[in-house]
Amino acid sequence: MDHAISDTLWSSKVAEKPSIAVSIASALSNGRMSTRRGSTDVHEFDGTFQGNQAHFKVTSVTGHNWDLTDPIDLFQAPVLKLESNPKGHICRHLSQEARGCTYLVLWLDCDREGENICYEVIKCTGFDETEAGRRILRARFSSVTEKDILVAMENLVRPNKAEALAVDARQEIDLKVGVAFTRFQTRYFQGKYGNLDSRVISYGPCQTPTLGFCVQRYMQITTFKPEKFWSLNLCIIKDGYELRLEWDRNKVFDYDVAGMFQKLVLDANILEVIGVSTKEESKSRPCGLNTVNLLKVASSALGLGPHVAMQLAERLYTQGFISYPRTESTAYPASFDFKIVLGTQQSNPLWGNYVRSLLNNGFHKPRAGSDAGDHPPITPMRVATEEMLGNDAWKLYQYVCQHFIGTVSPDCKYTRTKVEFASGGEIFHCVGQHVNASGFTLIMPWLAVTEKNLPHFSKGDKINILKVDLYEGRTEPPDYLSESELISLMEKHGIGTDASIPVHINNICERNYVQVNSGRRLVPTSLGTILIRGYQHIDEDLCLPDIRSFIEHQITLVAKGKADHLLVVQHVLKQFMQKYLYFVEKIENMDTLFEAQFSTLAESGRLLSKCGKCTRYMKFISSQPPRLYCISCEDVYYLPQNGSIKLYKELACPLDGFELVLFSMAGPDGKSFPLCPHCYNSPPFEGIDTLFSAIKLGNSGKLGKGIGMPCFLCPHPTCRHSMITQGVCACPECSGTLILDPISAPKWRLHCNMCNCMVLLPQGAHRISTTATRCPDCDSTIIEVDFNKKTSPLIDGATLHSGCILCDELLHSLIEVKHSKSFFKQARGRGRGRRGGRGRARGCTKLEDPKMSFRDF
Repeated sequence: MDHAISDTLWSSKVAEKPSIAVSIASALSNGRMSTRRGSTDVHEFDGTFQGNQAHFKVTSVTGHNWDLTDPIDLFQAPVLKLESNPKGHICRHLSQEARGCTYLVLWLDCDREGENICYEVIKCTGFDETEAGRRILRARFSSVTEKDILVAMENLVRPNKAEALAVDARQEIDLKVGVAFTRFQTRYFQGKYGNLDSRVISYGPCQTPTLGFCVQRYMQITTFKPEKFWSLNLCIIKDGYELRLEWDRNKVFDYDVAGMFQKLVLDANILEVIGVSTKEESKSRPCGLNTVNLLKVASSALGLGPHVAMQLAERLYTQGFISYPRTESTAYPASFDFKIVLGTQQSNPLWGNYVRSLLNNGFHKPRAGSDAGDHPPITPMRVATEEMLGNDAWKLYQYVCQHFIGTVSPDCKYTRTKVEFASGGEIFHCVGQHVNASGFTLIMPWLAVTEKNLPHFSKGDKINILKVDLYEGRTEPPDYLSESELISLMEKHGIGTDASIPVHINNICERNYVQVNSGRRLVPTSLGTILIRGYQHIDEDLCLPDIRSFIEHQITLVAKGKADHLLVVQHVLKQFMQKYLYFVEKIENMDTLFEAQFSTLAESGRLLSKCGKCTRYMKFISSQPPRLYCISCEDVYYLPQNGSIKLYKELACPLDGFELVLFSMAGPDGKSFPLCPHCYNSPPFEGIDTLFSAIKLGNSGKLGKGIGMPCFLCPHPTCRHSMITQGVCACPECSGTLILDPISAPKWRLHCNMCNCMVLLPQGAHRISTTATRCPDCDSTIIEVDFNKKTSPLIDGATLHSGCILCDELLHSLIEVKHSKSFFKQARGRGRGRRGGRGRARGCTKLEDPKMSFRDF
């Protein structure tokens, strides 16, 4: 969360999100604070801190080329935390605000990940405790209510280095193992098969066992062999009620045996009541609500996937409606004030009356749950309405409220009556239920006990049998694994944390390993099934939960200070390195499964563009990722995603002879631009490969191998499609260049090659083209417009006009700019004589390669 810095004493406090920083500052200052802008807002006020006058400042943080590295080398590669890129301004902001402060108080989330961020914040601030009088403290809290904030402020502790190191260890293990296996698999299989429908063939120590659970259930379904069974359906009439009795044997799997039992009962034709038992029973109110149970209910009852549910819960928390949503505990601390929390819900129109009755008549303490030593159970903190939250967030908030109220409600009391009958040596029974006190089921009606009334029976009663039918059925396989069931399995086997479980489930869905069907059940795809079967053939440990449980055990030892995190990382990585080497050696075992399911590159796609090496047509493979494949050269050329590809006028690249293709982004205003397949994969000019990573074209389809070069970034001096010849002027919104869209006629337009800025040129013109001439005033490219004769704005029926869109008054009046409010003001204000308006490849500075995140695995 946020951290704060406080001297008269100066105290600085830092939180994880700006909204939490506001809550902390408001609570500590009683609302008497000033706020100034920065990278994140800074709230300042005077007060007391540990008995001294202090001035407080409260601020917050904000909520490569694959082919160059052998994946085996990644197991020993150093790990770089990207703390300054792309949010270097936050580090500078924290460092600046911490200057001169005596105390640094950290208000990050109170879990291991929050502890880890504490030390990142400390590093950013440059706060040094070795300096006289300086101290670093940590606040522990579970909600952003004023009461919890004030209590946390009075009970500050030291940050926990061991827990922070445990997170570092887990991240390094997951990142290195995931990247190594993922890179090898992706390169191996995407280079061989054309209809693979996943951009990345990924592996992860948590992700893969999660997929394994889904595939295991799928295999149980596909290998299931149904069996016939028979059961007796016996009916009687008593006091006008027709009752169907349950057979104690339930079912038998032999038809002749079932027929024998039916005959025995029919021959007797009389039932005798051999027992009547009545018992007072109780259905216990729930324990406190933890993260896993919230996610399970969200999926099974509310129709919200775990990833969405967690996002909604975090938003409700930062807005102060619920307590911290990441907790393993179901037990409330002894000091928890239930009366205050209940009091906040009295005004709710749906359950306010029920809450008032609890407060007036006395509420019950929740059942003893489990205390994991982290946060209290998830609890409503203030009242809300559906209008305030929106539909999905309201459903989640409503459940949190109902569950909490249910925990302090009476148990449900009911009477259960069981009547047993005998006939022909066979035993039957029926059960009735009568609710005496609804208790907590009034607020949680979906858990209510079903009423079932029975007529009066006494032991020894003789009753005529109405009918005895022989029912034939078949055993059925289990259903596909539901998200709720999967979450239970992950919790049981220690796969992921309460925070990361939704991420792992979301990953296997996004990567097309499973599909979410009706009832939020997870059906493995062919790719997901083949991956797990392949791991099983090579090394079953790779997809079993045991290996993750082992890692989590080691991580827990680090968190408790009982193991050195570097030794743990080295030990685990050494084991995975051996497994990786064996996996690479035996990859043919998995490849056999891929061959049976997917088409080779040679068998896929359609002829589209000529190869510049052999001059033969390459095949366009449209499945993700889109590619061109040369059968003769056996080369693969990846193309951009999220758009359409077609041949571009059969024109060839002057650098390598490859035929150009035209990429058009989706949408009515989508960019269109030509590109050379070879240049896009192997940029011929230094710096271009990293520049394109900043352009908002979605994922490029290069599978993380480095981003390629389309023609609109090419600085070739003579090619008619390059940035040099098609570029018109500098973009007003970024460091890019406005490029003429080659196929936009008759709605001619310019597109920025770096951002979404677009300029609409004179519409309906027969032709618009760039020239080799530059404007003497602003150095932009002169364009030539051939107007439609009927709509030409020129006098004397002329149609041809040349000019600069910035300086020519006619063209200036005929263009329209989108995504820019002050285009001409900015362009002219920066100096119309600036060189490089069209051709200078500004922005080609060396950028860092994008890094894979450990969360991906």
